[in-house]
Amino acid sequence: MRTEDILAAIATGLWRWDNASGVVTLDAEAARLLGLPAEPVTLPEAAVRSRFHPVDWNEINGVVNLAVAEGTLAEARLRIMDEDGRLLRTVRSRSKPVIDGGDYQLFGTLQEVAEPRPGDAAHTPVTGDWRRSREAFLLDAGRALAEARSTAEVLRVAASLSMPGFSPDSLAVFGSSGGRITVLGHHGYGPQDDLPLTDMLLDTDHPAPEVVRTGRAIYLSSPEEYSRRYPAGRLLAPRPERRSWAFLPLTVAGRTMGAWMAGFAHLVAFTPDERSVLTTVARMIAQALERASVAENERELSLGLQRSMMPTLGPDIPGMTVAARYVPTGGGLQVGGDWYDMIPLPSGRIALVIGDVQGHDVRAAGLMGQLRIALRAYASEGHRPDAVLSRASRFLHGLHDFPGADAHGPDDHSSPRFATCLYIEADPATGTLDIARAGHPEPAVRLGDGTVIVRPTAGGLPLGIVPDTDYPTTRIVLEPGETIMVCTDGLIETGGHDLDTGWARLRTILEEHNGDSLEKLADALVSAVHGPSSHYTTGPLVDRREDDIALLLLCREGGGCGCGPGSTAQLSPVRRTALTVAQAEPERIAEARRHLRDLLHDWADEEQLDAAVLMVSEMVTNVLVHTDGDALLTAEAKGDPGVRRLRVEVTDSSDELPHKRRPGEMASSGRGLILMEMLAHQWGVDPKGEGKSIWFELQEDKEASPL
Repeated sequence: MRTEDILAAIATGLWRWDNASGVVTLDAEAARLLGLPAEPVTLPEAAVRSRFHPVDWNEINGVVNLAVAEGTLAEARLRIMDEDGRLLRTVRSRSKPVIDGGDYQLFGTLQEVAEPRPGDAAHTPVTGDWRRSREAFLLDAGRALAEARSTAEVLRVAASLSMPGFSPDSLAVFGSSGGRITVLGHHGYGPQDDLPLTDMLLDTDHPAPEVVRTGRAIYLSSPEEYSRRYPAGRLLAPRPERRSWAFLPLTVAGRTMGAWMAGFAHLVAFTPDERSVLTTVARMIAQALERASVAENERELSLGLQRSMMPTLGPDIPGMTVAARYVPTGGGLQVGGDWYDMIPLPSGRIALVIGDVQGHDVRAAGLMGQLRIALRAYASEGHRPDAVLSRASRFLHGLHDFPGADAHGPDDHSSPRFATCLYIEADPATGTLDIARAGHPEPAVRLGDGTVIVRPTAGGLPLGIVPDTDYPTTRIVLEPGETIMVCTDGLIETGGHDLDTGWARLRTILEEHNGDSLEKLADALVSAVHGPSSHYTTGPLVDRREDDIALLLLCREGGGCGCGPGSTAQLSPVRRTALTVAQAEPERIAEARRHLRDLLHDWADEEQLDAAVLMVSEMVTNVLVHTDGDALLTAEAKGDPGVRRLRVEVTDSSDELPHKRRPGEMASSGRGLILMEMLAHQWGVDPKGEGKSIWFELQEDKEASPL
């Protein structure tokens, strides 16, 4: 006789579940037990799943995962449902997982077993199957509760727990505070069930207060037992369909913080195994609630620190518009050392400050608060930008002058810290900006036609490194319709970018949003790094941040900028910039070349652009080599794209006029004027009152093909 015939004779079916393909193969007897026609069949997993009770399906998943991990048999009791959702029969499944790489197949048997009769004291027999299912359930429950990050999430997870064999159909979590028992959350109760979830005094004749008072669990196996032990409390649980209750203490570190109630629609005997599961779950819920409470307190503290430390932008500036954003890092208390500020000055001007104290912890936030107050005080006294930063550097350095401060390692919380800072004094009437920089990223300027250039500015050491440091000042003029952006390095370098690629990413956003309001532009810049959010400064925070971000935008209202009156006017066809190269900073000749390329990023003829960069390099170098003064470079591109005229002028303070030389083949200099004669459409030298300027012009050739 065949094995299949023997198994059929004893009403035992065979089945195979392929985890990789998601199909289940049944023989005729297994199909019959599942309520299908008694013939061999191969079905998708979803079709077989629909035949099981949903609770049982969740349990068998846990049992199978445990068997796969341990390499043992998977045993479970499963209820088979018909198409109308009625119980058809109960079967016992025994299967063996066969692992192949990361996938597995289950080979097993199905056999019908007797279902416990309704009303039995023990709803489900405690068997080896149940105990194995219990272990899998506890692993899943512990993982889910450990990942819950708020009280609401903990309560949702607790309500979704499906305990093996005796799942409750109602839950309630009680908290204890000030001599009262308060309901933190519940599941399985409707609007008509408010009465059992009313707040109670700690001495109320009810199981929840007694559990909190004594720290011991209370199990009520029947309504009669509930009425006998708590006649007054039974009136607070009027629903007749509840037949058993378990009240367990929520205890953390020896302190009972509340109680957890599980209500059952069937009679439960609360055997030692069942009590063990309930006790373990109660401990996990208590620990999860404690973690969530700590996390929520930290979030509330961080939001409070942000609101107290982050300033408002203050009154409107006539003729100018300002926008700002602050996004803290996602780690720890979500506070750090980045900040921005806007300070009205005695002269009627406005100071804009942005900075970054080293670190992302509470100490960085504290130093930031102190430094911000000091900067505001120095600025309000009327000091110029360079003097404000010099005093601030001395102030921050002085905070570290205590015994043993330098003896700590670089990772010690008490070791000295520095800060980068950029300070702008803005004249709203003229658009003049005086900028001092202390180790901070340079600003970017978006011109009226949308062109974005990183504006080289002179700078000094970060604040706090040495007590006496000079901070040279750079003056630029913001023309109507132009916008200046200053930010901390978190906006530039987040996402694995360096300064160059980070600026390229921001340049694209600035150009794409030319004509939008500053608020929309600020949101777009932050969203490009971290995704959309509507309240960055003081509102909800996204989960993960690589670094703090502070951002300031200042626009001088004018045509096409999207700010204030006249913002819809025609964009100006003029594009101009200016840059000073000091005698002590010859390395900035490279910045001048890059600056001109940024200004002419869309110039039609690449050869003309290369020629312009070469002539600028020669002109600036000649000033630094043959005079004792600085070189002032100004560049202006005027007209419509394709037919623009470029004029570049380099001014110095020397009265000595350049003259053409005839350098030999091995000469290292003397070719500047010859190059201008060859490459420029026009060029010349103009004497000034003090000094001179040398200039050239190029006419754009729109028919030229870029290299």
